[in-house]
Amino acid sequence: MPTSSASTTDSARSASGGVQSLERAFDLLERMADAGGEVGLSELSASSGLPLPTIHRLMRTLVSCGYVRQQPNRRYALGPRLIRLGESASRLLGTWARPYLARLVEETGETANMALLDGDEVVYVAQVPSKHSMRMFTEVGRRVLPHSTGVGKALLAGFPPEEVRALLGRTGMPAATEKTITTPDGFLAALEDVRRLGYAMDDNEQEIGVRCLAVPVPDSPTAAAISISGPAGRVTESAKERIVPVLQQVAVELSEALSTAPSG
Repeated sequence: MPTSSASTTDSARSASGGVQSLERAFDLLERMADAGGEVGLSELSASSGLPLPTIHRLMRTLVSCGYVRQQPNRRYALGPRLIRLGESASRLLGTWARPYLARLVEETGETANMALLDGDEVVYVAQVPSKHSMRMFTEVGRRVLPHSTGVGKALLAGFPPEEVRALLGRTGMPAATEKTITTPDGFLAALEDVRRLGYAMDDNEQEIGVRCLAVPVPDSPTAAAISISGPAGRVTESAKERIVPVLQQVAVELSEALSTAPSG
């Protein structure tokens, strides 16, 4: 009786009905991303529980496709072909979010944004502007440092303090205004407030005269946050009490929409 080949084993159907080798390959890519983008085979084996020969076959395939590259030190790094996929996915994510942002504008009256954490920076991927003549515009595709923004605080609130300190060490903490938080301890204290209160606030920290309220999108496939921004004269303490619950509810609904996959 002939034995099963390795390729047959790798392409067997998984418990979910999918192709096991594909599930394993994507799992390895995500583990590489979680590890900072570069890992060794032994690290992947230890974290995934897969045997080294299986990981080596999968990585060899990913390298030949351009999704992984092998470094001179024999470690493996995420490859350049993933950039195009990520850019396309970010644009689609913004498209999917627009109806939810439009609802935010309808219920709060202020400009609504969605932002992602891309490396050490915050990038805005979608916006629906307020109908007010005086309104805030943030160009889609704009990149900012997280320490001076509400969305940045919302995005980083779920990260361990040591990772936040490392990020701030790489980016620095330049002051956009006199109210910008410019020390790691001050920023970590602000993140503690975000976790306690359930929302983040940029109070004239990115631009004088502008306030922003932001919340993370829970269980998002990538770190994401939504926000409203407007003149400080409109985004008052009383307005905040009305706006924050709307932001939180829309974030939950957006999370559910993003996590719903059609069954095949």
